[in-house]
Amino acid sequence: MDQTDLTAPLLTTRMLDVGIAGRVFCRALELSLPPGESLAILGRNGAGKSTLLSVLAGLREPDAGEVRIAGVGYTQLGARRSARIRGWLPQSRSEAFSSTVLETALVGRHPHLDRWDWESEADASKARQALAAVGLAELAQRDVQTLSGGERQRLAIATLLTQAPQLYLLDEPLAHLDLNHQIATLELFSTLNRSEQRAASVMVLHEPGLAARFCSRALLLFDDGTTLQGSSDEVIGSESLSRLYGYPLREVGAGKLRWFMPA
Repeated sequence: MDQTDLTAPLLTTRMLDVGIAGRVFCRALELSLPPGESLAILGRNGAGKSTLLSVLAGLREPDAGEVRIAGVGYTQLGARRSARIRGWLPQSRSEAFSSTVLETALVGRHPHLDRWDWESEADASKARQALAAVGLAELAQRDVQTLSGGERQRLAIATLLTQAPQLYLLDEPLAHLDLNHQIATLELFSTLNRSEQRAASVMVLHEPGLAARFCSRALLLFDDGTTLQGSSDEVIGSESLSRLYGYPLREVGAGKLRWFMPA
């Protein structure tokens, strides 16, 4: 039985505390992300961005508070139902066994299959569409162990698209990608959020200019455990970023085409 609330935000947190080994990354965090929105998480190395994202994905318990997806907690939903709602792109991954690019992308359909089911032609069609979306259609029969780092990253994104969740949680989705594929990836998720109006994304990024351009909202994680969140236009600015990164930055450009340079 579907327990989710179709009117609820895709992601909410209540009084969320996240930390490791006595260090607090965020305190009493209150988030609400409706369909159609995208949230960028920005912060210095070691600020807890990946740790927070893993908590939002239900893969790590928070120190306090709760996370809900589509209005329901992970414990209530269970692993399979959770995987149909939220998709997780980890920062690093490895392929221990030889398989084709298409077979790897098809792993994304597993949450939608019963225990002993095989993938159908409809599942394979979804995987091929996802590979085409990231420019890997011609490599469908290639062994994954022959791919470059950037190709593997694009395959991981294609696998996530094949999964077809509503909430995309992306830990450094631009890693290993050249500039062309970085922009294509951000445009892909931006279009996905806008066109379907039922999807949302949270992504850890390192370039604030790209966050300002492609994400509607931003969450800044400061080293002292405090946070700042709001619309990207309000939150991403030279003053807040200078404090965030511990180095003076100046802003150039305007609107969605804003970049931040060392002062």
